[in-house]
Amino acid sequence: MKVTVIGGGVAGIQTALALKGLGLKPVIIEKEDTLGGKLRGWHKLFPTMTPVGEVLEPLLRELREQNIPIMASTEVLGIETDGVITSHGKVESRATVVCSGFDLFDATLKEEYGYGIYDNVITSADLERMMNNGKVALVDGTQPRRIAFLHCVGSRDEKVQQRHCSKVCCVTGVKQAIEMRRWFPQSEIYNFYMDIRMFGSGYEEMYRSAQQEHGIQFIRGRISEAAPVPGGKVQIKAEDTLIGRPLKMTVDMLILLIGMTAGCSNSHWAECAGLEQSDSHFMRPLNVFEGNVRSALPNVFYAGTVTAPKTIGESLNEANAVAFRVAEYLKGL
Repeated sequence: MKVTVIGGGVAGIQTALALKGLGLKPVIIEKEDTLGGKLRGWHKLFPTMTPVGEVLEPLLRELREQNIPIMASTEVLGIETDGVITSHGKVESRATVVCSGFDLFDATLKEEYGYGIYDNVITSADLERMMNNGKVALVDGTQPRRIAFLHCVGSRDEKVQQRHCSKVCCVTGVKQAIEMRRWFPQSEIYNFYMDIRMFGSGYEEMYRSAQQEHGIQFIRGRISEAAPVPGGKVQIKAEDTLIGRPLKMTVDMLILLIGMTAGCSNSHWAECAGLEQSDSHFMRPLNVFEGNVRSALPNVFYAGTVTAPKTIGESLNEANAVAFRVAEYLKGL
């Protein structure tokens, strides 16, 4: 039986592979012209510092070997009981798995940090791209000597209607700080945070290593504002909440750790298929326990970050789980 998989990121790819392994006929529908999703934008993965290619390339290779059909550069316009409507026509199927992922928070909405306005204020996604391109530098081409990371930009922030925790920002900030130490051994590196949430295997160890082995300094307190100063530097104002004192610091580079937000397509799924969104605008699963990959509709399923912020490992595991749920549903038809 044919199953449509909406989204060609890691969750969509693994879902298709697992469905094929169960004897079903998946087809991946991806709006971009290439597969891999946001994983393609990463340099190395926490907590093992594994290069992205070591995770993504085997998935893509197996996809080719299994001859799973891929409809790239194709928009899904609607989900129906017998298939999906796309920009290239209808694709008939008996079930649909939505793996459309998440969006990154738009840092320009936090005007007080000057992203897109001041030189040398970048996001964590920008930094990953720089690392992938093999050159991390200031706007004038020189090396940064003092670097600040700001956690929770677009997470746990009611002012921008993003009340949820993005789950992976803390560990991303630690990972990137360690990478920057390796790029610039003589630099000073600071992480400004509200709370350090190191929940995963190896995460706490990475956090300790950042402090004890790499000399990265962690300051509990949110930066209130940033402003440009002569020489392309950025002055930041914050409060060290552990000692109760305000502080002012000039840095060469300010890196905003932007969080996961609900995908812009989620409202479309809710409108066109009658699916539900949670308060955070991610898609609402049937329930968060045994129904976490099921929707309120019997023929529509979820995998990956379409329902909440998740790690890559969690998305891959959900992809395997949803394949069994889909197979179970199709047996009952």
